[in-house]
Amino acid sequence: MISYYTCIMILSLAALAILGVMVWENNRLSDENKRLLYLAYALIAVSFLAEWCGLKLDGNAGMPAGLLIAVKCIDYVSSPMIGAVFAVQMGMRGTPRRILNAVIGINAVFQIIACFTGWMVVVDQDNHYTHGKFYIFYLALCLLIMILVLIQTCIYSRAFKRRNRTSMYAVMVLAAAGLLMQEFLPGDYRTVYIAITYGAALWYIQYEEYLALALDDKVLKQKIKLDTDALTGVKSRYAYSHMLKKMNAEGALSEGVTAFSIDVNGLKETNDDLGHEAGDELIRGAADCIKKVFGRSGTCFRTGGDEFVVMAEMNREQAEWTVVSLESEAVFWQGTINRSLSLAVGFAVSDENPGCTAEKLVGEADKAMYEEKSRYYRISGKDRRRR
Repeated sequence: MISYYTCIMILSLAALAILGVMVWENNRLSDENKRLLYLAYALIAVSFLAEWCGLKLDGNAGMPAGLLIAVKCIDYVSSPMIGAVFAVQMGMRGTPRRILNAVIGINAVFQIIACFTGWMVVVDQDNHYTHGKFYIFYLALCLLIMILVLIQTCIYSRAFKRRNRTSMYAVMVLAAAGLLMQEFLPGDYRTVYIAITYGAALWYIQYEEYLALALDDKVLKQKIKLDTDALTGVKSRYAYSHMLKKMNAEGALSEGVTAFSIDVNGLKETNDDLGHEAGDELIRGAADCIKKVFGRSGTCFRTGGDEFVVMAEMNREQAEWTVVSLESEAVFWQGTINRSLSLAVGFAVSDENPGCTAEKLVGEADKAMYEEKSRYYRISGKDRRRR
């Protein structure tokens, strides 16, 4: 007749085997992470089998006492390693990992010595075992490892925008509850490795969630990178195209929308005379002036080399004041290479262009900007071909 605990062990080992298959089938896991998970499941299985063997050998006078002591030693050496593997899985590095390795190594040496001293297991003449006088230190060591794993969980989760720690803490509580129930409830309750097996399955689900969070964060960073112009920090040409596509799909613009077209005067001349580093400084300076003037009232896009488009909710009077403020900012701007900045600014208001789409409104703003640019070159007398 198979005992109830043997049935539980068989089912738990089957669950660990299924977890191993799930890890093997998971293409998002690196080979190193897969090896660590396989190791964790193998350690749980070894520890579970060692405890089961200890129960079968306990009180069996026909078996040598040394065999019972040996299987308990395997149990006490391997079980703390389970938590250590999960901590390494979450990227434990540096001093905490060295401390963890030292704790695991000290425990292994201690357990081997304890086989000959009776510090952990005492076996009587009937081959029954009881805990030795230093067993409490083993429990303290297990608690220390749980604390280290908990700290690593906090560190690991910081890498994600949504940290989702609560479920991981619950898994730790489950493992601790299994240990406490076995050690302190009256009666022979074998709950540690059942709880650890459940915890391993739940931890795998949580780890999958972390992998999904990592992918979400990666996609978000890539989107931010695509949406942001590297030189100026304003929205990129990609973001501008996406905005136009979205607004054009919505049809005609509502009232109170103004498109600004802004261009740097004399950029080619600066590039030819002072180099492209000086030209880049002018472009960055233009973007800084635009950001100062518009703040959060408009969205700025760098649409070309020195060309910017700003979409804002303004009427004509507000737009005119904004142009004055922008030109004033440009007048007072100074760089380290360039001592002056000139901007050509044009705008178009949706109120004056009924039924106009965003793209057409920007086109009207472009026309106004090029008129301002022509006026600038007429007044300054500069060669427009070197604009």
